[in-house]
Amino acid sequence: MPEVADPIVQLDGVEKRFGAVRALAGVDLGARAGECLGLVGHNGAGKSTLMNVLAGTAPPDSGTIRVGGADLTRGYDVVGAQRHGVRCVFQELSLCPNLTVAENARIIHPGLQGFGWRARSGALIRGQLDKVFPGHGIEPGDIVGDLAITRRQMVEIARAFSVTDSPVRLVILDEPTSSLDAHIAGQLLAFVRRFVASGGSAILISHLLGEILAASDRIVVMRDGLVVEERPASGFSRNSLVAAMGSVAREEGAADQAALASKRGAGQVVVRARSPAGVDGPELVAHRGEIVGLAGLAGQGQTDMLLAIFAAGQGRSRIAQVDGVVALVAGDRQTDGIFPLWSIARNISVGSLKERARAYLIDRRAEAELAETWRERIRIRTPDMSSNILSLSGGNQQKALFARALGSKADIVLMDDPMRGVDVGTKQEVYSLLRAEAVRGRTFVWYTTEMDELAHCDHVYVFRDGRIVADLTKSEISEERVLQSSFAEQAAA
Repeated sequence: MPEVADPIVQLDGVEKRFGAVRALAGVDLGARAGECLGLVGHNGAGKSTLMNVLAGTAPPDSGTIRVGGADLTRGYDVVGAQRHGVRCVFQELSLCPNLTVAENARIIHPGLQGFGWRARSGALIRGQLDKVFPGHGIEPGDIVGDLAITRRQMVEIARAFSVTDSPVRLVILDEPTSSLDAHIAGQLLAFVRRFVASGGSAILISHLLGEILAASDRIVVMRDGLVVEERPASGFSRNSLVAAMGSVAREEGAADQAALASKRGAGQVVVRARSPAGVDGPELVAHRGEIVGLAGLAGQGQTDMLLAIFAAGQGRSRIAQVDGVVALVAGDRQTDGIFPLWSIARNISVGSLKERARAYLIDRRAEAELAETWRERIRIRTPDMSSNILSLSGGNQQKALFARALGSKADIVLMDDPMRGVDVGTKQEVYSLLRAEAVRGRTFVWYTTEMDELAHCDHVYVFRDGRIVADLTKSEISEERVLQSSFAEQAAA
């Protein structure tokens, strides 16, 4: 890629406010043909807002938008962006859940009309899925709302790259691998490299720094609504990228490890569950004070296991038994997590209403105190906890869900791939919180698609085809063992 190449898109002096929150404070950003531009920063740094401006879903308060050298600022919207070849895969998926995969594909391709449009749309999306995700197993006639979040993410990505009468020049990928396992994420990133090699352009937003460093040609760092650093990806290491973001990664000290080791594995059993598929095999067992990981390719029964354990807490499960109060941190926060019409404070306190009730009425002062405690403890970026939950970035919404569970009286906390869209600094803070809570005797059952997070677990169960196929102690946990168990026909327990 020549260094003098003109950018496909150029944003200059872009500003955006949401009430009292200044999300963008005058951002300049360009994306060139033949490159993947990595965009990183903490939750609330302004990344998703900037991409919404570029995708045409959020008009800027000031600044200019140029695409192909033409100033399109005035009246720039989603239709205009797509007409000029700008597509976006949003962090909060934009598919219509009541429509089929083929019908969702037609939404951004109005040229698919007339007799037989549904078949043509189905062939289009199936063909693109085959290119990006070989062996995907998704049918054009599937109802999107019936698909697991992993497959919904795959459909949204394939739709963004599909071409009919409009070109695809730039694809924005906002946390595209947040719901994908390592294998499927690898398929996507390989396709992105092929796409930019053919002359396309991509903007990749991810809190997985390994992905950013491996897939990007150039990296831009944002902080507090501004671009604070920009250089070729080869000029960054993981440590220098963390430093540019203003993050401080904290490692678990030897004393903490010793304290955890003295608690774990020796406590009473508080969770016992059979595989969701109902076949013979290893049971899931969790002791008080343990962090138990669920691993394997996405959609292999891990979420079903968590839901069965949660149901056991309500006395409604045939395959699981629990000893204690259970809370769940949902991974699909928009569908299963947040209450979109409620405030941030109310979304947090709903997990502990009994403790904040006085004479059958909610104590608003106690509710506000709980919310403020967790705003400081988990660093939720907002000036006002009484603001609507949707005023927060996706990662900060996820922090509120953590606060709801950890601020409750739950003895057992279930986590369904909860780090989606959470920045590296916050992850370290959450890991520290989990370790501290485990030392106090709280038990965590944690499904994660991020291999690095399994290192924080005391025990890992690998799932395949709805059943547990491997039971790994802490000393046995490795990427090789997990992948071997995920793909092998006969995995040793």
